[in-house]
Amino acid sequence: MLVPWGGVGCCLSAAALYLLGRSSGRDAEVLRSVARTGSLKDLAAILDTASKVLPLVVAVSGRVSSDTPLICQQSGMRGVIVEETAEQHFLKHNDAGSWIQDSAVMLSVSKEVPWYLDDGTGRVYVVGARSAAGLILTVASEVFEESGRTLVRGTLDYLQGLKMLGVKRTERVLPTGTSLTVVGEAIKDDVGTIRIQRPHKGPFYASPKSIDQLILNLGKWAKLYQLASMGFAAFGVFLLAKRALDHFLQRKRQREFHKKYGQTSISSI
Repeated sequence: MLVPWGGVGCCLSAAALYLLGRSSGRDAEVLRSVARTGSLKDLAAILDTASKVLPLVVAVSGRVSSDTPLICQQSGMRGVIVEETAEQHFLKHNDAGSWIQDSAVMLSVSKEVPWYLDDGTGRVYVVGARSAAGLILTVASEVFEESGRTLVRGTLDYLQGLKMLGVKRTERVLPTGTSLTVVGEAIKDDVGTIRIQRPHKGPFYASPKSIDQLILNLGKWAKLYQLASMGFAAFGVFLLAKRALDHFLQRKRQREFHKKYGQTSISSI
């Protein structure tokens, strides 16, 4: 019997979706258990009374601020994280004789300055936010610079099977003044500076959504993954059962055929 890859694939997809649902559900439960601060000035008092052995995972909110903000070259926007990319766009001659559009990254630079959240009552520095889940950078500018065409350049491009179209330059930024919720480990150094960083084990989020919205979204995704998992599992079992039934009926017909015509051959002898 041939392996029913369609049914097997559906069952494997169901297992993967089930695991994703479990993971999203666990993340939602973890976020429900993190400590919340009414204001940033309360965090110092919480740290003073917290256990020195176990890490303190908290959710804090405020506006993105920095004493030395970056200034985007193209847009002039101020931010604390700036990512600059440059993509060369071109037409490529394929084996079929037609031209297809493609691109290649020429430059990818990321800059970050020390920054903090400020809610008017205090400030908390954020460390390593680029690796946090939920962080969204705003597109500050997107410029397309057309390539200059010369006879020599055009000839070289033609010989290489390429037609240069131009360079697309994009700036993405986390602007100052952005309202942000950060979930992570809170620590205080010897001089009293409070920082939020990725915990050794636990959630690390930096999102414009509130923690209640994060929990709600994770719960929705967990339910969607579970429903999709059940659907794929049911369809996969159906395909496997159908294949097994078809194989059984085919074998049964073959046995009846051999039994009938085998006896006929013997009687004719």
